[in-house]
Amino acid sequence: MDDQRLQTTLNELLSEIGSSPESDRAGLDTLSHQTRERPGELKQTVTNVQGSMDYLRLSIKYLVFDLEATRRENAHLRQMLEEEPGA
Repeated sequence: MDDQRLQTTLNELLSEIGSSPESDRAGLDTLSHQTRERPGELKQTVTNVQGSMDYLRLSIKYLVFDLEATRRENAHLRQMLEEEPGA
């Protein structure tokens, strides 16, 4: 269900709740307002998760780069030790 259809359906529901008896309206009104707020909260949560995933990807790239540099340095130092006279 896309956002526009959800909003239309929710507005229809709110209209029906508005015409219902007062005793039934209180609980339904609270639930309908919570339902209206949920998509915004969900979008914010998804945006936060995407930002965290982007940061994680970048961090992993830096870690891989650092690991490769450490391996190259290690190989170079081993080569220097092997070439050293008297070793």
